[in-house]
Amino acid sequence: MDGSVHNQDTWTVAGRTFTSRLIVGTGKYKDYAENAAAAEAAGAEIVTVALRRVNLSDPSQPMLVDHVKPDRFTFLPNTAGCFTGEEAVRTLRLAREAGGWDLVKLEVLSDPNLLYPDMEETLRALKMLIAEDFQVMVYCTDDPVFARKLEDAGAAAIMPLAAPIGSGLGILNAVNLKIIIDQTKVPVLVDAGLGTASDATLAMELGCDAVLMNTAISNAKDPIRMARAMKHAVIAGREAFLAGRMPKKVFGEASSPTTGLI
Repeated sequence: MDGSVHNQDTWTVAGRTFTSRLIVGTGKYKDYAENAAAAEAAGAEIVTVALRRVNLSDPSQPMLVDHVKPDRFTFLPNTAGCFTGEEAVRTLRLAREAGGWDLVKLEVLSDPNLLYPDMEETLRALKMLIAEDFQVMVYCTDDPVFARKLEDAGAAAIMPLAAPIGSGLGILNAVNLKIIIDQTKVPVLVDAGLGTASDATLAMELGCDAVLMNTAISNAKDPIRMARAMKHAVIAGREAFLAGRMPKKVFGEASSPTTGLI
């Protein structure tokens, strides 16, 4: 699995085309150098950046951009830590002023312990951002009804959670994710809750366009090795989805022909 097939298989969001289907975060790493090495090992082209938690402008402190280069990766600013639409809009206005970024990830949380999205506030914030010409990828619950509302409101991508942020529980409701994938015309990316490589493979086998993960890589004992594992897991899952799995059957079926036996 050298990625050669992967390189011929692209996906597009808001008019921008990518070959890698693995987006990685920029939080919880030992330092920015380790973060950069993990992003490279993952083969990522997009990194998501929590603007409230990452130093992008203070040259007296270590800066993300000194290691994870904006000319190498597409930066996807996100609104992690925002609990209202106004906070999210204000944060992304700063992102546009700082880096000219208009492709953004919207995340409006509810309970600080559960870290589940507040979907009513998320939808309201999405409409506010679209009115200001942002192209918005939206983190959401795995509710197919709300996912459709977000798409109808103009979301550039739908990003349902697999499980609570940072939980590592893997995909808790594959049925709902499959419904969202099948009904949605913009890209669908599984975001949050994946814990290991097999979780990423399953997400891709369901037919999602890409996955986003941070903690599963950054909290591994060896983040660089886990990033590399995630890269191969995403490729394997995508290849399996394109190949089409065999039907599941209740009864056994011999692998060799049953006619013409001696």
